[in-house]
Amino acid sequence: MDKNLTALKPALVWKHFAQIVRIPRPSGHEEAIRRYVLDFARSRGLECCEDAAHNVYVRKPASAGMENRKGVVLQAHLDMVPQKNNDKRFDFEKDPIEAYVDGEWVTADGTTLGADNGIGAAAILAVLEDDTLVHGPLEALFTATEETGMDGAFGLEKGLLKGDILLNLDSETEGELYVGCAGGLDANITFEYAASEAPANGYTAARMTVKGLKGGHSGIQIVCQRANANKVLFRFLNAASKKCDLLLCSVDGGGLRNAIPREAEAVVLVPTADYADFAEAVARYEKVIAAEYAGVEDAVSIRVEPCDAPQETIDPSVAAKLMKAVVGCPDGVQRMSESMPGLVETSTNLARVVSDGRNIKLQCLLRSSVNTAKEALGEAIEAVFSLAGASVELTGSYNGWNPDMSSPILKAMTASYEALYGVKPAVTAIHAGLECGIIGANYPGLDMISFGPTICYPHSPDEKVEIASVARFYDFLVRTLGNIPEK
Repeated sequence: MDKNLTALKPALVWKHFAQIVRIPRPSGHEEAIRRYVLDFARSRGLECCEDAAHNVYVRKPASAGMENRKGVVLQAHLDMVPQKNNDKRFDFEKDPIEAYVDGEWVTADGTTLGADNGIGAAAILAVLEDDTLVHGPLEALFTATEETGMDGAFGLEKGLLKGDILLNLDSETEGELYVGCAGGLDANITFEYAASEAPANGYTAARMTVKGLKGGHSGIQIVCQRANANKVLFRFLNAASKKCDLLLCSVDGGGLRNAIPREAEAVVLVPTADYADFAEAVARYEKVIAAEYAGVEDAVSIRVEPCDAPQETIDPSVAAKLMKAVVGCPDGVQRMSESMPGLVETSTNLARVVSDGRNIKLQCLLRSSVNTAKEALGEAIEAVFSLAGASVELTGSYNGWNPDMSSPILKAMTASYEALYGVKPAVTAIHAGLECGIIGANYPGLDMISFGPTICYPHSPDEKVEIASVARFYDFLVRTLGNIPEK
């Protein structure tokens, strides 16, 4: 296993990325990575600060003769999504990511890599370090806690940024320029219940698990129509509850709001007389799901095995309503874009279902490039769970970023890419929620583009970044900075 990332090219980008992956930085625990950036900036004599929202800001003066060019803001976020395989022992708040070279890619051992958005941050640091580059006035904006709520972008002070152009380095397909993104909305759902004492006799305790699914980024991979572990689990439990006196004791499914759930489990009590039939039904159900998702989820695993008997169960009436509501909850792609073929317009991800002994909490992340469609989807999800007796809060709404096809920087970057590589870049929008829409609301005059290297399977332990695409992305960034127009 080759872990020497510093041998890769471009050297400065990989040098910084090799340092970044060793700094724990899950969302909400970004102190060390902020310190790394600030210490780096101070060591280079660059103006820098941390704002009240924990964004880090760095300024680099123009190179000689470029002082009259438009100012550019280079922007990336510092946090990463902490996802790992179930059998991987790893503490994202303490352990360094175990990154390594795997052929043409860099990936990690059983965890997310953090190329989203560590590669973007590394590219910015490389630009700030390299005094041979030709560029106009530069500002670097490293935003905080993007993955769990875009807190840094929402908290960005008005008047801090002075530039005319914002280059967001958080896209994941090299050769594409993004000029728009979806808005988002969180649905936070709570079932309250009084736990019931588990029956002492006549039942067998069992743990049912769904795993082996691909998961991924709930904006980018949602179009792949991958299975949602929460939906798969509750589809079976709801059907099984109609055939036997099934008692739900606990559930723990999914993880972060913006990751498609790969794994889910529930502890149940099954009448001992029905247990053999229940286990056989689980085995048949695995084959059903494998057939339905053939070619998409080829490693799906659905298992049940006896476990230690729990002392309490979820109130049966609440459990029944929960199962029906999860089955009825919208999930996945809801509508494709009419104006941009192949782009998802509206989607939702049932990201989390977890019980704690007194409450069952669920979370959905809704996305849409049409604000009214996003709101209507939120109302539909609220209606499903309200009818089931849950409380629902719709929070964290943010608008999308509307494309500006007449953008001057879009025209300049298209020409630069064609000059470098002999082909025009694709110009598109993304269903994920980029920070551009939020930043642009506070800085309406900014001319914005998002681009990046090729990153596959972000927000999952299969995440990997293509080495050659990092070089193309960085060369394109350097060429773009050298060709920024005059004010």
